[in-house]
Amino acid sequence: MARRTTSSSTGSPPGPRNRTPQPLPRRRRTFADFLKAFGAFLALVVLLVGVPGALATQIGWPLPSGAPTLDWLQQEITVDTFINVLTVLVWLAWAQFTACVLVEIKAALSGVGMPNRVPGAGPSQLLARQLVAALLLVGATAASFTPGLSQLGHSMEGNQRGTVAAAQQTPGGLFGQQQEQAASNAAAAIAEQAANAASHAETGGGSATAEEGATKYYRIQPPEGRHHDSLWEVAERHLGDGRRYKEIYQLNKDRTQPDGSKLSEASLIRPGWILEMPADARGGDLVEMPDEAPKASEQVQRQIHEYAKTGDQQQGSGGQQGSGAQQGAGDRDTAHISVPQQRPDSDRSSASDQQQAQAPHASDASSDESGFSFGLPEALVGAPLLAAGLLGALGRRRRQALWQSALGAVGGRRGMEPPIPTGAAADAQDALLVGANPEGVRLLDLSLRGLAAALAAESRPLPTVYAAWLSGNGDLHLQLAQPAGKPPAPWQLGQDQTFWMLARTDAESYEDVDTAAPYPGLVSLGTMDDSRLLLNLESVPGIVSLSGSERDRAGVFASVAAELATNGWSDRMTITLVGFGQDLTPLAPNRLRHLDDIEALVETMEAETRQRRGALGAAGHDSVLTGRTGPAQHTRWAPHLVLLAAEPQGEDAVKLAELAADASRLGIGYLVGTESGDLPGAAWEMEITGEGKLLAPLLGLELDAQSLPLALQQAVVELFVEADPERASTNTATPPFLVDISEQGRPAVYARLVGPYEIIGLETPDGERSPLMHEALALLLLHREGVHPRVLSSALWPRGVTDDVRDALVERLRSWLGGDPDGTPRLGTDASGRLTLAKSVVSDLDVLRSLYHEATQGQGVNSRAVRGRLLTDALVLVRGPLLADRPQGRYGWLTHEIIDAQLPLLVADIGLALSAFHLEKGRAEKAIEALNASLNSAPADERLWNELLRATHATGDTDRLQRLAADLVSRSGARGVPPRTEALLDELLPTWRSGVAAVG
Repeated sequence: MARRTTSSSTGSPPGPRNRTPQPLPRRRRTFADFLKAFGAFLALVVLLVGVPGALATQIGWPLPSGAPTLDWLQQEITVDTFINVLTVLVWLAWAQFTACVLVEIKAALSGVGMPNRVPGAGPSQLLARQLVAALLLVGATAASFTPGLSQLGHSMEGNQRGTVAAAQQTPGGLFGQQQEQAASNAAAAIAEQAANAASHAETGGGSATAEEGATKYYRIQPPEGRHHDSLWEVAERHLGDGRRYKEIYQLNKDRTQPDGSKLSEASLIRPGWILEMPADARGGDLVEMPDEAPKASEQVQRQIHEYAKTGDQQQGSGGQQGSGAQQGAGDRDTAHISVPQQRPDSDRSSASDQQQAQAPHASDASSDESGFSFGLPEALVGAPLLAAGLLGALGRRRRQALWQSALGAVGGRRGMEPPIPTGAAADAQDALLVGANPEGVRLLDLSLRGLAAALAAESRPLPTVYAAWLSGNGDLHLQLAQPAGKPPAPWQLGQDQTFWMLARTDAESYEDVDTAAPYPGLVSLGTMDDSRLLLNLESVPGIVSLSGSERDRAGVFASVAAELATNGWSDRMTITLVGFGQDLTPLAPNRLRHLDDIEALVETMEAETRQRRGALGAAGHDSVLTGRTGPAQHTRWAPHLVLLAAEPQGEDAVKLAELAADASRLGIGYLVGTESGDLPGAAWEMEITGEGKLLAPLLGLELDAQSLPLALQQAVVELFVEADPERASTNTATPPFLVDISEQGRPAVYARLVGPYEIIGLETPDGERSPLMHEALALLLLHREGVHPRVLSSALWPRGVTDDVRDALVERLRSWLGGDPDGTPRLGTDASGRLTLAKSVVSDLDVLRSLYHEATQGQGVNSRAVRGRLLTDALVLVRGPLLADRPQGRYGWLTHEIIDAQLPLLVADIGLALSAFHLEKGRAEKAIEALNASLNSAPADERLWNELLRATHATGDTDRLQRLAADLVSRSGARGVPPRTEALLDELLPTWRSGVAAVG
């Protein structure tokens, strides 16, 4: 079927296909309609009355009249036996069909929701639905009796719309109502006829003859159990294009409504309000004219007349503004449909924090004027959750490389420093540092796990969550598929029963709980105003399709894959990339896998779907949600998310749609790219535009899309590849910054970072800025390659700061550090705009690295005396952990660093080298002294303990070695002694196990 497109008065590109039913042309009931209704009546009479009557009179009771006995098994099977069995089957089929008819009639008469499904009655219920619809077609109010019929074949239950809209709808409000989607063309045809009859019966054809230029109005009524409306859907029904909601907004903006309030945001409309409509609006008595509203009460007519007086000349012509260039000049309020409501009790400090959090991004847009004529990739700077995941994964990868290097797991000893990125990779790393919000990720994870634990304590199941919204002030809104009662404290009900909300202050009170991640399939798609949307791909009842150009789709797919692979609110998952993303595997080799084509995907997913269905049945669970946080193993319910960049064709598309039909229950999600926009089995349809907008009109979404363009993908992947432990040969053992350790190399400014923080050579700054300047200097000292100004500001002010404040600090820091004798400032700027320190500003960590390098690769190589002196001097510099006395709440940027892994390894290397130096001359006590000094800074380093065992064994004191073994065993705890250490103990002290038991 060809994709339906509509023209937009705004000139914007067409959005994805919207399945919301459109008002259909009215027609009178014909003689054929009565014939169809009469035929349906006869069919129902025959099936409901004739069949059981015939069975009762012609065949009789098919079941035995007495209790079963063993003699039955010996009786001969006759024709009567087969007839009786068939009779029983016919009775069961009749009972099932009768139940279907009753369910359909009940749903039609109730006027609310889709009919319930009768188990195993697919074709029977469809036939019953057609017959009931045809019978009710001739009724004067057929559509109102059969609300589900007009939707059949077009959308899901959540798309039902009456004549109403409601206030304060949230983006994606239709998430909570979509349950199932029918695919019968016959049912769709009957639905269309029912809608035609309803429209004609309710209007009598009166308003169809309305004059084209007459002013029309629309009155919003209470929902009465139906889902809330929005300006988009009002425009979709009555103007034929949802994007024309801006015209309705401009016509009614700031006009006083009957309740005294005003329309100030396109997202907020309330029952009882009057909306003036553009002249070409259509839709029966839903669009009422003041003098032609026969069904409206006198009060409503009076309200419409009063409202008509509030419109000025400019508003009166607003219906035409939307089609011209002036439409683009509309208020910024019209740029979005709606956002999650902010808490009314939000204090000013939250608003201030929010404003500060946005300040870096807004202020850096004018960086040219502030003296910094460079920027960073905004795709990462503006994606805090994605950036936090990537930065955390990169840090873990680098730590893993360090430890593997230290333990000799990879081709010899490497340098202590990871390679310094350059070019695009350096910009990508800086963007990660600026954009990352690890605290937000931590609170999101704690909040979701805390909710799961609280529900489990109350023996309540996890609700199905379609989406999560993170507001600018840190509040979390969960959008449920359907109401699930009152949430457990401290969660609160949001703007309606399908929203659960948790304030940031309440989230901060959560502690770690031992429960599985309840919603690991949440992934960021973009922002709407100041709220960030996370869609739960795992819970979508079908396929999520994404249309747009191939390049734009690739950016969205890469962003989704990268965040799913590295996020901090999931335990385990599998992300299958089909037809793209092979280069993304280094981000998370344990999570990402790549398939070449759709055939391989279908084969794989068919097997996994069968396996998961069997596992659920065996465990007695109806979905992965009930199993994930229950007694079953967490790994069994890990999600599997499929990202298919290329549109499947023909039979493959049908097979994929069949697999996705039951995917949400099994914990499998599908995001599929499409060029045509018409994909079988697509439950939710989205489009990415060339301007970076993610559109989903049916879901009420118009987001600023989160994307990871190709060039940025390559830069990020380069960071991970360079940190790979397998790339040992590309790394050098030379530190990136060496200092002159002779007397002539005495620095002008010397900072002691290893232990308590001290600065020698500078006066302590006065005032409250002193701690901030000390922290800034520490950051620069740990990054001799240079620090981007935006990285500096995000490190010192995690909640954001303006450019002028940042620049003022840099100038104070430059003035405090002063200059060298030749007039060169000690704080400079390199060619890339990064802040760098002069060589005359040195830290003890720089000296420590230089001493060890000189002892093992410089002068100490050829001179034993020099090596011993340099190693001894290096070990004396170690006074404790890095920045041991740093104030509480400061230096949070250290969580992004790997210095906490580098420094203990460096100290251990120095201790090992000095121990070997002393053991060469038989000075076991000196070796033990050096090793104990190193263990104070690196107590978990297995290499130090092994060398300490050898040095103690060299003393010949067996009792001392036995006590050391007992101490080592006690430190090992429940994990036990490491295998290498255990083997060494067996060699040096074969009786160590019995001796440890005696000591214990």
